[in-house]
Amino acid sequence: MGRTAGSGALKLFVLSSLLAFCGLMTSHAQAACGAVTCFVVIGSQQQVPQAGLLTTNTIYNYTPMRLLSGTSGVIPAIDQTQRRLILDHHQETRTITNTLTFDLNYGITDRWGVEVTIPYLWRTHKHTDGLGEDGPTGEGERVTFSDDNIGDMTITTKYNVLPTLRSMLVLMFGVQLPTGSTTATDSAGGVMEAPTQLGRGQVGLIGSIYQTYELIPHRLNQFSFASYRHTFRNNDGYQFGDEYNLNIGANLVTVPWLVLMGQFNYRYLVHDNISASLERSATPADVPFPGDPIVIDPLITDRRVPNTGSTFLAFSPGFQVNLEGLFDSPLTRMTSFYFYSQIPVARDSNNNLAQGTSFIFGITKSFQVYKPAS
Repeated sequence: MGRTAGSGALKLFVLSSLLAFCGLMTSHAQAACGAVTCFVVIGSQQQVPQAGLLTTNTIYNYTPMRLLSGTSGVIPAIDQTQRRLILDHHQETRTITNTLTFDLNYGITDRWGVEVTIPYLWRTHKHTDGLGEDGPTGEGERVTFSDDNIGDMTITTKYNVLPTLRSMLVLMFGVQLPTGSTTATDSAGGVMEAPTQLGRGQVGLIGSIYQTYELIPHRLNQFSFASYRHTFRNNDGYQFGDEYNLNIGANLVTVPWLVLMGQFNYRYLVHDNISASLERSATPADVPFPGDPIVIDPLITDRRVPNTGSTFLAFSPGFQVNLEGLFDSPLTRMTSFYFYSQIPVARDSNNNLAQGTSFIFGITKSFQVYKPAS
């Protein structure tokens, strides 16, 4: 069947939209004590490629964090260099994280693969520091933070336990390496708090499972993905809380080159923990005020960090354009663009900053490194 004029116009519209979006995403955005990135399931990342096939993903991720209505944003200060946890010492303003992730997914066999994920982050943050301590009336001092560099890399091995024409069940085990910085300073010259640094400073272990099934062959498929991360305590005595993710969704092939996608994403973060003494900010009832924080317990021991931990549920609609279906050339073969918008549905940030509507834009390209003997 020949292509109609309407189909050609739709292709031109999609391509022009993608080019415009690329231009928008190259500009820098701005970015908190406690920072996250948005998360969606991209099948070409979770699947096991065919033997000898290398699939690359280049993903841009924009994640803003701001206070929810009815929350104050007053949280503890984390001084990991002196091992102090000071209650009610900060008031959060915002965090914005831009992440460019380069992902290599290689099929060693048709069932066994390995994946390397390398994130590069730009993060900016604003808060008021020194409540009850700084300023004529204890109003604190405005502090900003910005840093950009490589984050924590992840190496994942994966095995497809259920390879059929219509289904896939992949078990994955990953090791997150502490390659991200943990010593960047803020505008006041102090080492920025651990949750806002680009790296966690210690090894993390990640177990996950990915499942997909074609409800209508080559037309409609559903998928699900679940993961768990545990990060060990770093040398500064800080331990990031465990992370649980659960995602479900479906993809609909409308025409061979255009796929409509939708998924629900749920994340639960456990409270962080720090080995530190416990203090609190001075209040007007204390003498002197403003003044130094009041020591509650000088003993350095493991303590749960208040106002960390969160729950987040989002709906993420998106689309994928397979360039090979538009223009057949060596450059466009096994290449696709995709875009998601992650829209919060329900969230509890524990009086801290909460993730807002986020955006993900990516390019997938596959290369046949070698062809296995038939």
